[in-house]
Amino acid sequence: MKQIILLIVALGCMLGAALWGAADIWFDTAEADIGFHGTLALVLGAVASLLIGGGLMVLVFYSSRRGFDDEAGR
Repeated sequence: MKQIILLIVALGCMLGAALWGAADIWFDTAEADIGFHGTLALVLGAVASLLIGGGLMVLVFYSSRRGFDDEAGR
């Protein structure tokens, strides 16, 4: 039980540090102007990353369910 609590605390600290760092960078660059093309590139890059990640996850689950990975461990 102690290990689970320690893991939760450690992960919570890492999440807090990541959020603090992201907020710090966000507010430090508040004066930077991003034009339409920069915003479009940012949005398209984020959407493409999510689609690629989701597609790869689908392929992993599909491969696992169909048994294509069974021979890899032997």
